[in-house]
Amino acid sequence: MDLKPLSKNWMPVLVGMPLLLAPLTVSCQTLNTHGQRDAGTQTMDVAAELPTRDELPFAPNGRQYPTVPSHPVQIAELIAVVESAAINPEIPSEKVEELAHQQQVIYRVLSRDPSLSEAVRNQLAPQWHWVFDHHVAARREFLAMHRGPASSLLPAWRIQAPAPAEDLLKAYRSASTATGIDWEVLAAVNLVETGMGRIDGVSVANAQGPMQFLPTTWAEPGIGQGGDIRDPWDSIHAAARYLVRRGGLDDIRKGLWGYNNSDHYGKAVLHYSALLKQNPLRYRSLHQWQIHYASSAGDLWLNEGYASDRPMPVETYLEQHPHSAPPNR
Repeated sequence: MDLKPLSKNWMPVLVGMPLLLAPLTVSCQTLNTHGQRDAGTQTMDVAAELPTRDELPFAPNGRQYPTVPSHPVQIAELIAVVESAAINPEIPSEKVEELAHQQQVIYRVLSRDPSLSEAVRNQLAPQWHWVFDHHVAARREFLAMHRGPASSLLPAWRIQAPAPAEDLLKAYRSASTATGIDWEVLAAVNLVETGMGRIDGVSVANAQGPMQFLPTTWAEPGIGQGGDIRDPWDSIHAAARYLVRRGGLDDIRKGLWGYNNSDHYGKAVLHYSALLKQNPLRYRSLHQWQIHYASSAGDLWLNEGYASDRPMPVETYLEQHPHSAPPNR
């Protein structure tokens, strides 16, 4: 996957339980304050360990819901591991999936607990502060969008594997070249709308496809252009054209407001976009982020294979799929 930087041409603290350590060898580099490798430093192999608990149920894919340590020092050490791996091209793709889900869950946990988040940041090496701040801030923008009680029903979605990372990257870059909208913004919109295509479903507003277009918007002259609203290539290009139409070339914040009338939404997208711009290699891990649903029973993991043609009570689902429940439930 070519992830060299380019020129501009949807969306709990775990404490008290003993953790086992699952060995995972990754290769880390000495990095500067921007998360980039310093000149003259040496790459070294380190034995990293991801926390787990053997009593947790397994998903059909053989994985468990990632756990997060209770102590800020341990969490900070874990963040350094996963963030180092996220920008290391030598990490094989099968390890990226596991590390990415761990990364995602850490920030979902910390975003809900300001005091723990602050304690963890204080334990982080300064080189990770910028990355940490963007991840936590992005998630908090989405939390600010969804006030009120959490739903006791799961949505009528199907969770599927996304299109290959390379194919999506080609689509983002092609759409960027055609319109001038940064590919990192398009990737971030795709991430927050459907997990880069993992969610196959229709929103309550009737938005559809990987970039969540209303059929009426898709049918506007110059937007859908006769393409397939459910096709990643067509929908990514249509999203870029729509952002242009809504003023995104003059001010991307204005374009994102047109896409979703919320300042919180636009800020979240731009946090993820900034992470990609600072180091495009982060795209590999964001592409592997899973679908989590903030329900009345906690932050449920809806793995690939989840399928429901009508809203489903959370407790009914968990009786059959206990692996989806957060480990502290």
